[in-house]
Amino acid sequence: MTARTSDIEKAAGVLRAGGLVALPTETVYGLGANAEDPAAVSRIFQVKGRPPSHPLIVHIGGAEHLDDWVQEVPATARLLAERFWPGPLTLVLRRGRRVPLEATGGLETVAVRVPDHPVAIALLSAFGGGVTAPSANRFGSVSPTTADDVRAELGDAVDFVLDGGPCEVGVESTIVDATGEIPTILRPGGVTREELEAVLGCPLAVPAASPVRVPGQHPSHYAPRALVVLVEPEKVVAEAELAQERGHRVGVFLPAAFADAELKAHAVVQVPGSMAAYARGLYGFLRELDQQGCDLIVASLPAEEGLGLAIANRLRRAAGPRTTV
Repeated sequence: MTARTSDIEKAAGVLRAGGLVALPTETVYGLGANAEDPAAVSRIFQVKGRPPSHPLIVHIGGAEHLDDWVQEVPATARLLAERFWPGPLTLVLRRGRRVPLEATGGLETVAVRVPDHPVAIALLSAFGGGVTAPSANRFGSVSPTTADDVRAELGDAVDFVLDGGPCEVGVESTIVDATGEIPTILRPGGVTREELEAVLGCPLAVPAASPVRVPGQHPSHYAPRALVVLVEPEKVVAEAELAQERGHRVGVFLPAAFADAELKAHAVVQVPGSMAAYARGLYGFLRELDQQGCDLIVASLPAEEGLGLAIANRLRRAAGPRTTV
């Protein structure tokens, strides 16, 4: 879907007036505000119920604008921007003067990216500035990948919803700390570790706990209302049936290898064999099982390579510390 020019101009006007706009990106829908307006940025935190110490991502219209928002751009950051922008990669760099501390959670670093979505780029062009835009949902809950998801979750708290159709990637951007000599992956996402390593020519660490505060790293995040339980793939069926017998309304993420298994459960989602399709559908699957009234979801982690690393990260955060029935 391509948004009408009139809708894009209206959304740009809302941003200029200090309002909030839900906008599509290739990853998820974002809740956008003028990145240079501290009051508008603060309203994002209020609407989401997000702790003000959690930084936001500043979205810009092209890599040529990066120097306007940061103090310096190391060679590795420049290389990554040239290769992966527009796209699902966020770079953490030293904050420039245009970025208020409200947008960085009080940090002297800022997260920046160029979205790969024609509607988002058109909006950034019409607006003429940067837009802070975390996912357009309540803090900690499942990220939205359609405009209807945003409307169902945030309702009238958003001044305008710009509909750009379903998101193509479906999981958030990869966040890379590019402030040091060797970049570090702070959050796995739509650009894979293997793709980054191929460009940089060196291995990249993915620490379990980020030394830098970044979006999406709260102990419980991307979480549905239902309890998420993670088990080994071969134990999914048995764990689901046991929980069903105990009185739970069980939803199951059934791995592709067990597609022919017969099991007793309240609802079943067949996990795609393609990691790209799995990532694209992940949040929709979680919302679907919530909508079907499941109070417990049994899932397994995919192999942590390629997009599987991002999917596993999101499932772990969705489960949080609550991993027992």
